[in-house]
Amino acid sequence: MRQAGAYSGILNGGIGRTGPHSLPLARIKKIMKNSSEDVKMISGVAPIVFSKACELFIEELTRRSWIMAIDAKRRTLNKEDVASAVIATDIFDFLITLVSNSDSTADTTVMQMETMNSS
Repeated sequence: MRQAGAYSGILNGGIGRTGPHSLPLARIKKIMKNSSEDVKMISGVAPIVFSKACELFIEELTRRSWIMAIDAKRRTLNKEDVASAVIATDIFDFLITLVSNSDSTADTTVMQMETMNSS
């Protein structure tokens, strides 16, 4: 009889969640293979772990973006909220060039955050 792996609770979203993954594993595997010519073989578990990591990343960015929307007294998430969340959060610094070109509101948010932090 086959036993559940060490990652089974994490990979299935914890207790109570079973079924297909939220993100397509074939697409994740394709991205992983296309990331470098050196990547030849990928274990079956690796795309599942990446899928969960992507889900957590999206959830965290959405949470922080939602805070920006609420601060702006809105209940609809806009790209400006995502840009503001990226700029206001150090762990998302790798995305700043992606959002800074498309949004001037983000610059205003950074100034507001710096003003709040210096007070």
